[in-house]
Amino acid sequence: MLYWLSQFTDVFSPLRMFRYITFRAVLAAGTAFILCLIIGPWLIEKLRVVKFGELREDDRVAGLERKAKVGTPTMGGLMIIFSTVAATVLWAEPGNFFMLCALTTFCFLGVLGFIDDYLKIKRKGAQGGLSPRVKLVAQAVWTVLLMFALCSNPETCVRTQQLMVPFLKHPLILSMGCFGTLAFLFLVLVGSSNAVNLTDGLDGLAIGCTNSAAAAYLVMAYVAGHFAFAEYLQVPFVKGCGELAVFCGALLGAGLGFLWFNCHPARVFMGDTGSLAIGGGIAAVAILIKQELVLVIVGGVFVMEAASVLIQQSWFKITKRMYGEGRRVFRCAPLHHHFEFIARDRAAAAGRSVGAAENMITIRFWILSIIFALIGIATLKIR
Repeated sequence: MLYWLSQFTDVFSPLRMFRYITFRAVLAAGTAFILCLIIGPWLIEKLRVVKFGELREDDRVAGLERKAKVGTPTMGGLMIIFSTVAATVLWAEPGNFFMLCALTTFCFLGVLGFIDDYLKIKRKGAQGGLSPRVKLVAQAVWTVLLMFALCSNPETCVRTQQLMVPFLKHPLILSMGCFGTLAFLFLVLVGSSNAVNLTDGLDGLAIGCTNSAAAAYLVMAYVAGHFAFAEYLQVPFVKGCGELAVFCGALLGAGLGFLWFNCHPARVFMGDTGSLAIGGGIAAVAILIKQELVLVIVGGVFVMEAASVLIQQSWFKITKRMYGEGRRVFRCAPLHHHFEFIARDRAAAAGRSVGAAENMITIRFWILSIIFALIGIATLKIR
């Protein structure tokens, strides 16, 4: 919205700053951060009053001092969504196709997560939310709509069907075809949103890792939308996609603002409302700038968490068929719970409090997320 102020440089020359994506991305981050700090206390209190809180201790992690989390307000993702959308609309170029695709995907998955959270609370249990099938169908429908929008745009029609691989200058597959492209986009969108959801199990863990991913894609979106940089680094140039850097900046600022309230001990949880929206928003950016597979690197922590669940479930089923009883690879999945159990045992053996284990695991996962983000950015240069 404020982008239009750049049209009045003849009246006041410093307004030309509003033309620059980097300037607006930084201001979007600052705006989203401040909005989170302003609405955070109000939203947390409202959620507490209406009793939209964590229902009960998770049976899988019994014994890990989880009782204090019961009743903590959830649906805190609403503040992330509001702050990100408001800051993006304020600072991005109005009507930009790429910005609209990312924002609508972000909001749609946020609404889907909100409905899931609401039903869980009203039906008093994790099983009371939307069924996995309903969520997958909703995500599939949105993937079809997103693909239709991309294929209807001359700037993205051909490129959407190409498969770009990190470290390669040219597409590995020139055209995946209609169904191949649809399946690929669905995998990226669903995989990302659900991986973030699985990671959201410790105070500050998911949002801290999200901030690293958002920062990495901010850089990549800016490069992809800048002809000179894209040509020099030999990455796909997507005209107009630079505005996604503003969206990523807003998401980063909102993430930092939410972390203010979500750090240990958390005053609020993001819930599916936040995790599905964040994962979907990052996936949309990756799709729009043709850096989908880099998301496997940038979101390395999310991949580890999702992989641990798949491995645990698969191995349990295989061993149950083979031996009559299921066996586990990890103490508990997702992966962060496995490390929690290990830290608890070590602390108990040494006679120390186990309260610091959660912080230690969270910070170490943050470090990994920063390393993965830097490696992802480095792939732009290695061709």
